[in-house]
Amino acid sequence: MIKPKVAFVCVHNSCRSQMAEAISKLKASDVFEAYSAGTETKPQINQDAVAVIKELYGVDMNETQRSKLLADIPPVDVVITMGCNVSCPYLPCRHREDWGLDDPTGKPKEEFVMTAKTIEQKVMALKEKIHDLLKGEQNV
Repeated sequence: MIKPKVAFVCVHNSCRSQMAEAISKLKASDVFEAYSAGTETKPQINQDAVAVIKELYGVDMNETQRSKLLADIPPVDVVITMGCNVSCPYLPCRHREDWGLDDPTGKPKEEFVMTAKTIEQKVMALKEKIHDLLKGEQNV
């Protein structure tokens, strides 16, 4: 069975979308492939996000990920926009959701922790939804 590809999309691909990619690869790689991308890139991933993901999940995003453009990822089945508060980047897909997450950039560490935990909850719900859909397709 081919796993669906999920893209977490934000304008700069430097914070929330990167966090979602890291958490998804750790918690949901058995159900879907995770990517993150944006319409612009930053020279590096937000270092506050890197520190929180390393502390909470033991993943060093500086070593495992990089800021990517939409053109740098393969075609995807699902697009999750983070809540850009601007015109969110468009990427063709079969299913789209907006998670409406505030950007914690420039805020205290607690905001990054809260964002990571919210992303984890949403990733787990998405994993369950995709798992149920795939199970339903196999029974047809």
